[in-house]
Amino acid sequence: MSVPRIALTPAVGPAGAPLVVLGPSLGTSTILWENVTPALAERFRVTAWDLPGHGASPAAGDSFTVADLADAVARAVRDTGEERVLYAGVSLGGATGLELALRHADLVQSAAILASGAQLGDPTAWHERAALVRAQSTSALVIPSAERWFAPGSVAREPDLSGRLLHALRDADADSYARCCEALAEYDVRDLLGGIGMPALALWGEHDRVAPEAKAVEIAAGVRDGRAAMIADAAHLPPAEQPAAVAAVLAAFFEETTR
Repeated sequence: MSVPRIALTPAVGPAGAPLVVLGPSLGTSTILWENVTPALAERFRVTAWDLPGHGASPAAGDSFTVADLADAVARAVRDTGEERVLYAGVSLGGATGLELALRHADLVQSAAILASGAQLGDPTAWHERAALVRAQSTSALVIPSAERWFAPGSVAREPDLSGRLLHALRDADADSYARCCEALAEYDVRDLLGGIGMPALALWGEHDRVAPEAKAVEIAAGVRDGRAAMIADAAHLPPAEQPAAVAAVLAAFFEETTR
């Protein structure tokens, strides 16, 4: 196992404002957040990161855990000179946020965990998906991912972004994607949630079958300062499906936790 390298986008927003770090869902890239970023950047500086082998991040050279991803994000953020940040991540990016909160509490002021959980999916299914991708590439996942990712009406509302997200999945490095699956197979911080002391917001999409309401409620109840809320008319990618609603909820949460 090793800490992978990940790429951060240049921060945008008012100089001197608190920095918000945005994390991706498996198979997506920083474009997941592009319709949320302008609204957040009115009050915060905003940067986003890509998973290994996705978007601008280099392919993984070794296996890694979700904890290793958290260490990679912490290292990349600290390399910019930042000492305190706000964090929001979707699915695997949300799991990384929980590990960040556990492993780098001095860095994270508050964390929003979207469409995610303290444990996700079935380990056997993750290993099967990793094997499928190594054999057939991520192209084999485009149709089933579209069914999981988007609520009814989402693609019609955001056809361009939805299509680009599916292209990002197709273009992801197959071995790096598989290693992300293997990291998720081993990921389980349910018994560690009580160690998270900073404010945490768990958001779920109304139609999300991957990380439904129970996953968000479990996080909110398990941490010391938690809350949960639903994003209506969204499934597994709320920032792409309902960017205005997500931006408003995150802005309110981050403003409250930086007073």
